[in-house]
Amino acid sequence: MSLLLPQWNAPASVCACSTTRQDGYSQPPWDAFNLGMHVGDDTHHVELNRQRLIQLAGLPSPPIWLEQVHGTDVVNLPTLQAVPRADAAYTQQRGVVCAVMSADCLPVLLCSQYGDEIAAVHAGWRGLLAGVLEQTLKSFRAPPRHIIAWLGPAIGPQAFEVGAEVRDAFINHNHATAAFFLPAGNRFYADLWQLARHRLQAAGIVTISGGGECTYQQAGQFFSYRRDGITGRMASLIWLI
Repeated sequence: MSLLLPQWNAPASVCACSTTRQDGYSQPPWDAFNLGMHVGDDTHHVELNRQRLIQLAGLPSPPIWLEQVHGTDVVNLPTLQAVPRADAAYTQQRGVVCAVMSADCLPVLLCSQYGDEIAAVHAGWRGLLAGVLEQTLKSFRAPPRHIIAWLGPAIGPQAFEVGAEVRDAFINHNHATAAFFLPAGNRFYADLWQLARHRLQAAGIVTISGGGECTYQQAGQFFSYRRDGITGRMASLIWLI
């Protein structure tokens, strides 16, 4: 299966999907549906995969890819920048495809209940801690209680080991996040989905779905940088029709 479709109550004007690693042109170790140009794969294979994505998902236009840097910048699409340096994309325009790539980090898709504004967010632990979700919500005209969120495939809480400094940084921001870290020897297992849910709920969002698809453990379905090192990238995309 090449595409995952979010199970969420988005308006009919909102379309979204997340890719898997299956059914593409790339050869090992990027096999097979790699969409990342920056990971050492044959660029021709990546171009073929990106064209295949447009066809499979029925995209109204090619995705606008970002240069992701684990920060909090949000780009309002469309833009004159060829490859925007940002970790989230927002738009109110129909036919514009917001996209983020991942291979363990958490993709978050957002839309208003009115079906007239959307965003895609790349949220690894650094971005979550720095406030990339909150920064993206500032782009919306709709209040947070009228925004719907979907959490995509990411490294799960039985696989994502972090150091005490990461746990401490989250706890220093909000002590309640201690519940989302479990001891693993001298390190901790972190739950990205719960950390993201906590941030979204604190911002006022009440409708949150998704989570549970572990990129690290589901090797046949997803790329995982933490597991494989040299590997491909999936994409999570959202657009208005």
